[in-house]
Amino acid sequence: MQASDRFNINSQLEHLQAKYVGTGHADLNRFEWAVNIQRDSYASYIGHYPMLAYFAIAENESIGRERYNFMQRMLLPCGPPPERDEE
Repeated sequence: MQASDRFNINSQLEHLQAKYVGTGHADLNRFEWAVNIQRDSYASYIGHYPMLAYFAIAENESIGRERYNFMQRMLLPCGPPPERDEE
């Protein structure tokens, strides 16, 4: 692997991280990573109608109510953020 290949791969990774929030970066902590995963999952459930219908049947709710519940859960999917140590 040449130095130019390494530079090209790193620049592509930086471009992806700037373009898509969920791809992560070096300063991403565990909580932020978990929030990204949960939000991506809920967005996928809302966007794929058969999956949304499956959840609605499983929880005995209407599809609209399930969609609303998933959107509400996207606000704080992992609870409030942990306290940060400012050092």
